[in-house]
Amino acid sequence: MAQDDFDDLLEQFLVHIGVERGLAASTVAAYTNDLHRYIAWLAGQGKTRISQVETADVEAFVASRGEVSPRTRARELAAIHELHRFACSQGIVPADVSERVKPPKAAKDLPEVLTIDEVSSLLEAASVGEGTDPISLRDRALLEFMYASGARVSEAVGTNLGDIDLENRLTRLMGKGSKQRLVPIGSFAVEAMERYLNAGRGPLMRKAKGTPELSAVFLNKRGRRLSRQSVWEILQTTAKRAHITKKIHPHSLRHSFATHLIQGGADVRTVQELLGHASVTTTQIYTHISPVGLIEAYVSAHPRAR
Repeated sequence: MAQDDFDDLLEQFLVHIGVERGLAASTVAAYTNDLHRYIAWLAGQGKTRISQVETADVEAFVASRGEVSPRTRARELAAIHELHRFACSQGIVPADVSERVKPPKAAKDLPEVLTIDEVSSLLEAASVGEGTDPISLRDRALLEFMYASGARVSEAVGTNLGDIDLENRLTRLMGKGSKQRLVPIGSFAVEAMERYLNAGRGPLMRKAKGTPELSAVFLNKRGRRLSRQSVWEILQTTAKRAHITKKIHPHSLRHSFATHLIQGGADVRTVQELLGHASVTTTQIYTHISPVGLIEAYVSAHPRAR
């Protein structure tokens, strides 16, 4: 068997990390699975020896794993780096061709979370003057609805009259992949929605030229369905009026919704369902607990923290 044959090399490598380096059994098992996947992929490209592998092959494998999370791809690449470094250290190959391959970029920073007081200030600022004109009624109802339901911007602007049940305080949201979910909405949002539907939506609808928008809940000044760009502008204007200096984005209300639920004691699985996430892992990354919350949890739970 050739020295650079993958089967022989992998066996040597696993002995090295498990016995000589003493890595944990769980780490060895994870590396074994990751490297079997990598080697099988290379075999599909006609590469059965490590001496045949080039940097472009490593990059192509990492790119092929786009369906998994950046964290998983980073772990797989770490195993690949270890294998190539080992082969190089043993004189099996002259250089580590994986050295220049970097792990996938981490996800973009999540939008800043508003405190509960900041959310209250934002919602109050949506009402200009007496807050009885159609635009003020709409803006207050829109932002209350988004914070109460955790709706994505696309879900909020896509909401139709038939999707809301104010009597039972429920709304149906159409999420990614046309997946529907029922989400409760609180009394503040219900009240704001009732005011808008009773006194704001009609005047806006009558401004439509041609066929009026009969189904959409949230309308623009021309009586048509509100756009996502318009929601961004409404939020920016309202945040400025509320003297909020944080850099916020329409997703900030969704993120604040999730974070405040977690801080209030909701379990992650429940928040996952409310957000419409396919995987709880996404919810765990998406939500976070503030340092204050961590300290409070530690003090209340640790037997020697008091």
